[in-house]
Amino acid sequence: MSDNLQLLSISDHDLEQCLKCSICTVYCPVSGVSTSYPGPKHAGPDGERYRMKDPSFFDEKALKMCLNCKRCEVACPQGVKIGDIIQSARIKYTKHGPSLRDFTLANTDLVGGMATLAAPIANFAVSLSPVKAVMHSVLGIDKHRTFPAYASQKFETWYKRYAASSQKKFAKQVSYFHGCYVNYNFPQLGKDLVKVMNAVGYGVQLLDKEKCCGVALIANGMSKQAARQGELNLKSIGAAAKKGMEVITSSSTCTFTMRDEYGHLLNLDNKAAQDHLFLATRFLYQLIEKGEIKLAFRKDYKKKLAYHTACHMERMGWGVYSTGMLKMIPGVELIMLDSVCCGIAGTYGFKKENYEVSQKIGAPLFQQIESIHPDNVVTDCETCKWQIEMSTSAKVLNPVSILAEALDVEETRKMNGLID
Repeated sequence: MSDNLQLLSISDHDLEQCLKCSICTVYCPVSGVSTSYPGPKHAGPDGERYRMKDPSFFDEKALKMCLNCKRCEVACPQGVKIGDIIQSARIKYTKHGPSLRDFTLANTDLVGGMATLAAPIANFAVSLSPVKAVMHSVLGIDKHRTFPAYASQKFETWYKRYAASSQKKFAKQVSYFHGCYVNYNFPQLGKDLVKVMNAVGYGVQLLDKEKCCGVALIANGMSKQAARQGELNLKSIGAAAKKGMEVITSSSTCTFTMRDEYGHLLNLDNKAAQDHLFLATRFLYQLIEKGEIKLAFRKDYKKKLAYHTACHMERMGWGVYSTGMLKMIPGVELIMLDSVCCGIAGTYGFKKENYEVSQKIGAPLFQQIESIHPDNVVTDCETCKWQIEMSTSAKVLNPVSILAEALDVEETRKMNGLID
């Protein structure tokens, strides 16, 4: 028995459990559109067996085609962490540093902080065809890609000026990891979260400090920087937990990265995240299930919504919470999209060598959205939003923003005993 246990632990990520059944390859979005990618089984468990014997078997070009969408792990009947095997190999065996393009795409706090200082100019500049052509030829950022707009005011700035003082009056408090997207690109989502949480009697505090979750850094070969940022985030989450606050998020990818990737890929002790970090829709859904809060919705709110299950949302198994919340709104017609992968995978789809594959992966999803004609597509992932809005005529919102739109704030406050 002890010998068997020792055999099962000679490598990371449950490598020895692989049955070679190739189900992961069937479910791989990249394998479905490109013959250049050997597939997750070959790039992951099979390849790792060779790499453990001789690192020269490391094929960086092939492994870089992996989206890290984790759909192979969802499909695996043995629980092999196939995506982690591939990402770990890239971290361990890559011999060269990140390019200027990789550095620019991955350092979201640095770029976002500068861009928001001159948002109108930055947004106009990256929309110009000559600028896109230069980025395509010099940096390797595909000229067809549309960049998300930067906000003129960061969410943190808005919060400190207009919201911080009013949050102290609530007896119950949560802390909010807002992430780069809310802070630099779409502060409205953060405002919507504050609105919803206040309506059910919760004040919203920001973490003492936070940095980008690091998912783009991991994908672009900067795992040491990702680990440093991860340590800071985990320390802040732990500090909030000690004050009696759970930490909520509005991004499925940020949540997944801190709860799962920090431990699997960065070797960080992320117990604080696993115990105290929750997607806002999961947090709210469970409070409603326990009878601790109630929601009231506007009688005039009517929308046809199409929900896209983001890849990391699928990996966590948390789609039921977001769709469950949407189904509570009487005026919503909810359609579940046949979601596989939108194809963007964070910075992956911005790179010119990946653009064609990225769009081919997302094509069935785009076609389905256009055939449905929803009022909004809804998803918990910000980069899915960018990809869908770039590739279809649909406007995409986070479930939290839908809740904020549909909520009858005064009636909700009455139902939760906040006003007479």
